Amino acid sequence: MLSAEEILENLATAIFVLTKEQKILLINAAAEAMFGISRKQAAGQSPTDLIPELQPLESLFDRTQQTGQSFGRNLSFTVPQRDFATVQAACRVSPLTESAPEQLIIEFFDAIHWRQRDKEKALFAQRGASRRIIRQLAHEIRNPLGGLRGAAQLLERRLNDPDLDEYTRVIISEADRLVALTENLLGPSRQPALKPMNIHEPLEHVLLLIENEAPAGIQFIRDYDPSLPVIDLDRDQIIQVFLNLARNAIQAMGETGQITIRTRALTNFVIDSHRHRLTIGVEFEDNGLGISADIEDSIFYPLVTDREGGTGLGLPLAQDLVSRHGGVIEFESEPECTRFMVRLPLQPQDQSS
Repeated sequence: MLSAEEILENLATAIFVLTKEQKILLINAAAEAMFGISRKQAAGQSPTDLIPELQPLESLFDRTQQTGQSFGRNLSFTVPQRDFATVQAACRVSPLTESAPEQLIIEFFDAIHWRQRDKEKALFAQRGASRRIIRQLAHEIRNPLGGLRGAAQLLERRLNDPDLDEYTRVIISEADRLVALTENLLGPSRQPALKPMNIHEPLEHVLLLIENEAPAGIQFIRDYDPSLPVIDLDRDQIIQVFLNLARNAIQAMGETGQITIRTRALTNFVIDSHRHRLTIGVEFEDNGLGISADIEDSIFYPLVTDREGGTGLGLPLAQDLVSRHGGVIEFESEPECTRFMVRLPLQPQDQSS
């Protein structure tokens, strides 16, 4: 039978258990993720030592200890240990047990987290639908292209007229271009060839390429966490992901702007219902116009784009490559702040092709 501590550990809700002196006795994995702090760091502190904005809960602690009843309220607070991320939470304070009414349990229901979980589920649904659409579309396009190209080559030989060769060459060239497009649609068929590496190595490779491509008015800011551990990656596939995201950021800004590339370690991060003890986060943030609201819900579908001349293939391909590593790409967008966030678990679940 599971112990009470094991049950708390497996809950998706963030939990604090307090002593009768209102000091933290233990926190669960979900609380570690929400507050960006380990249980060892939290032990013996009061909740307001961690987050001063939790002070309104102290009156609920007193009332719960005095009456033995549960009380709750909604709070919005920032978390210094998570780069001052904002959390909107419904908080509930209850006696731990009837036999120990002075010991307290605090539950934090993160409204933003649950909205993010719903958004992530939608992303994974999009990924599956995108794969099916892409494969069907690619095969439907490729089948007639072979015949079209062959007919053009036959026509070129039969005509034997240099003045008309230009036209048959255009047909053949355009057929080849469409074949290349379908190959991009299908993406790599192989599973990742994983090798241990520091995530900053492929990032720096991409930035070396991108900084030479970008307009002179675009500034690149590196905000790296140098303590990140080595992670198993397919270097070529991850470079393709970072290239797509970096180029999208450049195209969103035009001739001037700022791109911030940020790396962080995320503890107890949930991807597709699997909790990962440690996840590497890589973010590309730009101060462009943002993503049109018309396509926000479908941005990872193929051929969806709000950019003139865009193919709408870069993001679906990047999402597919990251998913092959057990990860996910998420995004947030508003005018002058669009952020694409690559989440790569240190020890991914087995991924099906």
